[in-house]
Amino acid sequence: MKYSKHSSNEDLIKGCILENRLAQKYLYERFYGQMLGTAYRYSSSKEEAIEVLNSAFFKVFRSIEKYKPTGSLAGWISTIVFNTSIDFIRKQKTYKASMDFETEKEVTFRSDALDNLLVEDIYKLIQKLPPASRNVFCLYAIDGFKHREIAERLGISEGTSKWHYAEARKELRTLIGQNDKNTSVTI
Repeated sequence: MKYSKHSSNEDLIKGCILENRLAQKYLYERFYGQMLGTAYRYSSSKEEAIEVLNSAFFKVFRSIEKYKPTGSLAGWISTIVFNTSIDFIRKQKTYKASMDFETEKEVTFRSDALDNLLVEDIYKLIQKLPPASRNVFCLYAIDGFKHREIAERLGISEGTSKWHYAEARKELRTLIGQNDKNTSVTI
């Protein structure tokens, strides 16, 4: 069978099961941009995100025959990318130290400061956070995990998760305040 960028997901899956490199290439290209966003949230750089994404797609290709068409292919791949990102995070030593600091109370941002930022700008600011705090912030604020779940996934204490989240919020407040002082957002 000939594969192209116009091939259906079903045809590409069949090709990937047969380990056809062209089918793998087109499946990778089809979902690259969407999945890079997931990997990038938990990485320190685009290069690191691409490394995580490539590792995730290796897992996709190794286990594609397990995919059940009852759910969306994008959702299935996204779960693998997310889990690969979490595995990558766990390997980092920055989470191992336990911290029992009082967590900061809820922080309110001035709405005019947030109104001046675009979603892309906010993600760029999040990328400036220290890796451990950035990852906890994304898991809690973006992906909706509870601190108990984050602690279990990352192998840290619940208190450490709360501390990283509070630190991320404090740093974001500072970064947003710096950007609000400028007429154009410079990141």
